[in-house]
Amino acid sequence: MKVAVIFLIYRQRDNLEEAAASLRQSRAGDVELKEIVIDNSEVNLGFTGGNNQGIRQALEWGADAVWLLNDDVKVDKYAVSELEKTLGDEKVGVVVPKIYFYPGFEFHKDRYVKKELGKVIWYAGGEVDWDNVIGVHRGVDEVDVGQFDKQMETEFATGCSMLIKKEAIEKTGLLDEKYFMYLEDLDYSVRLKRHGFKIVYQPKAIVWHKNAQSSGVGDDLHDYFFTRNRLLFGFSYAPIRTRIALLRESARLMIKGSKWQRQGVIDFYLRKFGKGSWK
Repeated sequence: MKVAVIFLIYRQRDNLEEAAASLRQSRAGDVELKEIVIDNSEVNLGFTGGNNQGIRQALEWGADAVWLLNDDVKVDKYAVSELEKTLGDEKVGVVVPKIYFYPGFEFHKDRYVKKELGKVIWYAGGEVDWDNVIGVHRGVDEVDVGQFDKQMETEFATGCSMLIKKEAIEKTGLLDEKYFMYLEDLDYSVRLKRHGFKIVYQPKAIVWHKNAQSSGVGDDLHDYFFTRNRLLFGFSYAPIRTRIALLRESARLMIKGSKWQRQGVIDFYLRKFGKGSWK
């Protein structure tokens, strides 16, 4: 199997060196790996546009699968082979690994003792909270003691690390570039499942993630894109009662929200899906 690994970078390459080095130490078996680095520095295409550029290059190379992988990660040496084996089922369109916080990047750094670092879960599969229109990471902040060691179908794949089968890309298409960044993985997961593919969580594949390297919760980028894209995702897929709640929430944000939350609401209703607060 030919697997193209897409690393999307922006302004710096420090994280990429460790991510690529860990990938090259993988025991990949019969998998032929190709690294594709997309640099968003000169023209910022966002997470969606940058990765779509990489996906196109991957398919031109003849990839059987495309691994969207953050540059701020470290990959376990068996991750490639475990993901690839799981993708063998024809009904599986995407496989996702178990993802730990990279030591020192936990949300609650004072909660853990030293021996637990590197075993704190960031993502062990996920589901969509349709009432609040967000993706919920299963197991987040928990120390791994084997409670999420069962391979299973899961509701959404995280854009931090998802191995996508070529056939799934051909039927589902590329990432929706209207999102630019945030919630594009929820959108892609819903679309992929609607095309009849499964998303499978494979706990034997391990990745460590340096969380929130490009933007952080509560900053202008988060306020703008999360606000705008929740409306975009919710009005595209959520049930009627949730859409009504989103209407009310958007009205509240126009009165009490931050500058970029208000702008996110305005741009959604004006159908302006540019790069917003990203300079």
